[in-house]
Amino acid sequence: MGSCIICGASTDGRICDLHEEDVVFEFRGDRPDQLTADRFYRGTVDGYAEFGVFVDIGDSVTGLLHRSELDQRLESLDWEAGDTVFVQVTDVRDNGNVDLTWSIRQSEAEFRGTLVDDPDQGGPFVKDEESEGGESGAGTEDADDPRGAPETASDRTTGQSTGDDAGTTAAGAGSGAATTAGTESTGSSESAAVAAGAGAVEPGVEEPAQVVVDSLADRVGETVRIEGVVERARQTNGPTVFGIRDETGSVECAAFEEAGVRAYPEIGVDDVVRLDGEVRERRGEIQVETEALVVLEGEDRDAVEERLAEALREQADPGSVDPLVEDPAVGALTAELRAAATAVRRAVLEDRPVVVRHTATADGYVAGVALERATLPLVRDHHDQHDAVYHYFDRRPLEEGVYDLDDATRDVTTMLDARERHGEKLPLFVFVAVGATRDSLDGFQLLDLYGADRVVVDDVAADPEVPEAVDALVAPDPEHVTDTTATALTANVAAHVNDEVRAGVRHLPAVSFWEGTPEGYVAAAAEAGYDEDAAREVREAVALEAFYQSYEDKRELVTDLLFGDGDGPGGLAGHVSEQFREKLAAEVETAEANLDHQTLDGVTVAVLDTDAFTHRYEFPPTALLLDELHRRHRAEVDAVVGVSDDELHVRSDAPLDVRDVADRAREWVPDAGITATNARDGKLEYVAGERSAVLDAVVDVIADELA
Repeated sequence: MGSCIICGASTDGRICDLHEEDVVFEFRGDRPDQLTADRFYRGTVDGYAEFGVFVDIGDSVTGLLHRSELDQRLESLDWEAGDTVFVQVTDVRDNGNVDLTWSIRQSEAEFRGTLVDDPDQGGPFVKDEESEGGESGAGTEDADDPRGAPETASDRTTGQSTGDDAGTTAAGAGSGAATTAGTESTGSSESAAVAAGAGAVEPGVEEPAQVVVDSLADRVGETVRIEGVVERARQTNGPTVFGIRDETGSVECAAFEEAGVRAYPEIGVDDVVRLDGEVRERRGEIQVETEALVVLEGEDRDAVEERLAEALREQADPGSVDPLVEDPAVGALTAELRAAATAVRRAVLEDRPVVVRHTATADGYVAGVALERATLPLVRDHHDQHDAVYHYFDRRPLEEGVYDLDDATRDVTTMLDARERHGEKLPLFVFVAVGATRDSLDGFQLLDLYGADRVVVDDVAADPEVPEAVDALVAPDPEHVTDTTATALTANVAAHVNDEVRAGVRHLPAVSFWEGTPEGYVAAAAEAGYDEDAAREVREAVALEAFYQSYEDKRELVTDLLFGDGDGPGGLAGHVSEQFREKLAAEVETAEANLDHQTLDGVTVAVLDTDAFTHRYEFPPTALLLDELHRRHRAEVDAVVGVSDDELHVRSDAPLDVRDVADRAREWVPDAGITATNARDGKLEYVAGERSAVLDAVVDVIADELA
């Protein structure tokens, strides 16, 4: 019979059952079946696989730490082969496979003792006992080593930890008695200490100083009080770890009930709390060891919430709007630009991912990258993880200028999976060059049902229903529509999301205009090293690459194209733009030879059968081809129509409302199922069997509208 190295209780061996998970074992066996489940072991990283990390336990046994057992993403681990790590054995299978799980404690000093697990010695022993033949006797540990010193009854009652483990402060052992502020606590002395620490202070006991999170680095070793909101709560194999945010920042607070047992089960995410605890530094990070934690109610809660809200508003608001250049389209939308920039900045500060949805066009990609360029540095500054930019910012191109239920369903599935598996908050969705028309309302409503915020930045006038369906909208006034691009608007948003990228995005608006670029943007691009030819080459290159793998963000490739410092004809953009011109010229030549010009009441409409006279599924896409035909032939035709089996696209300088065209054509062909599915891009759909009748009806309606 020996004594437990932690509590001194009589036990077989060197550790009692209650404290076995508080120590780490050094394994000296040579077979998997000699390991003991639920024990923590020191190991060595052997290597990575797609599904996890292989860890050597001792010299002869290897286990698998599956990615599902990690408290972070596998790719964010900074372990390298040969690194010492600490893991828990969860299972030893009949076939010899060893299953491991993650340990929040990743240094030997964070355990309350170290024992040697040597099957040949008949049981665990303290390493210092090797000189004594591995005998299990009390009193052989170093009295000055806090990991081996027995815990006294006084230590357990007063709440002072004898160890160095973030989760073993005995004050946290009374956490099951968590109450709301001011509620009397009954039970053990530990519970009384908890109530006293957060509510009324016991006579003669000095109340901890209330401080803010960003001052904690200067208070290591002090017992302090913080008030804030619980951002996250995760249960480890040792303590429960709460992430608490106040008006100045966030900090992790460890609370210990017993190994693997949820401390303060009544307290959850979004609760407003008051916490007393000792400030410590672990592995270079500030952490608070919880001594008392309570939920605030009533006026106390309201005061904290207001402080946090006001601080967040001030930090997120970029202040006054200073446009990149003088631009009437931007000048008319300063309040809207500020609101959109504030929404993005606030999402970053609240640890919410920012998801940008943009069309797979040159304008969509350039606008999306402008926002990406501004947001990524904020994400890097706000998060410690080296891969945070891949988790807290995502750019997802859309095939068309509509956000439909298919797109929304995919996004909702992804965000709910991220919340379930990784505890991520619901993202902010920013729609760029998409979303201003009512065609996207179904998708917006699905996001709204889950509470995901929505921002729209589009260069077309918004339908009346859209402002009520989103949280912020940047779009031209329907009564004062000015020629602009989504990039011109989004680049100005980006400059206010992050003022430090202002100079770096000044040339992007000039890249997005196919014609009629405002002089201010031409001059800004020239100052940045992009003359008109260079801007054209970049635009054409992005348009070509936007077509291929259109559902991918192509972050690095598009960044190279847009920020290559005007690399000229011999550079990447020049090379890709040459391919663009060759492919487009070949398609335009075929299309022009097969345009069917129809004139009614003095109105000429050029019709192209896109099924018969284009190469389907090859560059250029139908929309881009029709845009080019319209630019080339606007002098002699009033509209260009592209028609296929079940789709029809309209291009015209006249203010044609494709929904009105669909409504009137439907009267003439009531059984064709004519629907304006993308009013933003002038697209109609219908049943293939009525194609000829639909084309005739649409041409007649256009001629009548433009006559």
